[in-house]
Amino acid sequence: MTKSPKNERVEILSGIELGRTITRLASQVLESIQDSQTLLLLGIPTRGVHLSRVLAKELEVIAGHPIAHGSLDPTFHRDDLKRVGTRMVQPTDLPANVEGRQVVLVDDVIFTGRTVRAALEALQSWGRAERVMLLAMVDRGHRELPIQPDFCGRQVPTRRTESIELRLKDIDNEEGVFLRTCEE
Repeated sequence: MTKSPKNERVEILSGIELGRTITRLASQVLESIQDSQTLLLLGIPTRGVHLSRVLAKELEVIAGHPIAHGSLDPTFHRDDLKRVGTRMVQPTDLPANVEGRQVVLVDDVIFTGRTVRAALEALQSWGRAERVMLLAMVDRGHRELPIQPDFCGRQVPTRRTESIELRLKDIDNEEGVFLRTCEE
C-alpha cells in the first residue's frame, strides 16, 4: 500500500456543488416544518456558525422572510475535554427565545457525535424547544454516540487520520468541501 503525500487536499464538493447542496438542504428544512416563522438556526462553533448564516440567507430567499439564526457554544457541556482539548469559547447568541421553536442545530462536520450531544445539553439550559433537528454539511462516520443528522449534505467515509474542511467565501476567499489527508 502506498502512502498518501503529507497534507494532501482532495476536493469533495466544488463551490458550485456546495451552493447547490446548501439550496437543497434549505428546501429540506422548510419542507420538514409547518411554520417557517418558528424556525431558529443555531450554528455550532466554529464553522457551523458561518454555515448557519449562509443557510439563513438561502432560507430567507425561499421563505420570503428573515430566518432567526444565532450560535450555541457547547464547550462547557463536553464530556471529552481532556481528550480533545479546548479551544477559545465562543459567545452563545440566541436571537430569540427557544421555547416552542423549531430549532435546527447546524454543524459543518459530524464525527463522533459528542459535540452534538454537548450542544443538545447546552440548548436545554436555554429552554425547551418544540423540536430539535440536526443539519451537518458532511457526515464522516466514526460515531461514538447514536446521533444522526436529520439533514446531511454529503456522507464521506474517512479514516480517523483524515479531516474534512468546509471553506466559505466570506471567511476563506474560496468555497468548497475538502478532505485533508494527514501523515500517520
